[in-house]
Amino acid sequence: MNRSLSLSGLLLAMTLGPALAVAGEVSLSGEGSVRYQPDSARLQFTASAEHELPQRATEQVAEMMDQWREGIAEYQPQLQDYTDAMVNLYSRTLPGSERGEEPRQRAVASQTVSFEISDLSLLNPLLEQAQTIGMNYHLGAGQFFHSDEAGLEQQALAKAIADARARCEFVARELQSSCGDVVSINVNGGFRPVPVMMAEAKGRSDTVSSVGVREVHATVNATFELD
Repeated sequence: MNRSLSLSGLLLAMTLGPALAVAGEVSLSGEGSVRYQPDSARLQFTASAEHELPQRATEQVAEMMDQWREGIAEYQPQLQDYTDAMVNLYSRTLPGSERGEEPRQRAVASQTVSFEISDLSLLNPLLEQAQTIGMNYHLGAGQFFHSDEAGLEQQALAKAIADARARCEFVARELQSSCGDVVSINVNGGFRPVPVMMAEAKGRSDTVSSVGVREVHATVNATFELD
């Protein structure tokens, strides 16, 4: 009889064991974000010219590059990772303007300059110089970034972890318990820009007045012990 009761008690304990372990833990998420304004930019400008003679197209590009180098001389020391690519020369075929006219060959020469700036006050003077010479470029939100992206990610992650801990403490108080050690934690995060208010400089007289505000966001999923 006693042996039968003992066996029943053991089976009951085995059945309730997992439930009791789960009841001693709480799983929840935490979020954190940091708003920031980009302080750097990656820029690319292309000088291009077209002519019937390849040599003449190349010479025109060289003239544009000479004007560019002269115009940015005072800013040159502040341009990081500056590259001045070799001249790219190819030909394209233009259809005859009239029926029966033979297609025409045109030589196209181009040369691309790329670099980064960590002082956005240089942006408009550089754009104005490119516009004056007639260089091609496109300026979009993806070309702007922050020089300390890793630091911003860590700040957002720290806020997410603190948020998860605060939620755990709230739940624990409601259950008349206390939030204990972390059992497990999964981290998700990355740069997620908020809507950017920025003028795209494409035309000859465009300037950029603002590059907008962005946000780095992090999320954690954590399980805590309840003491």
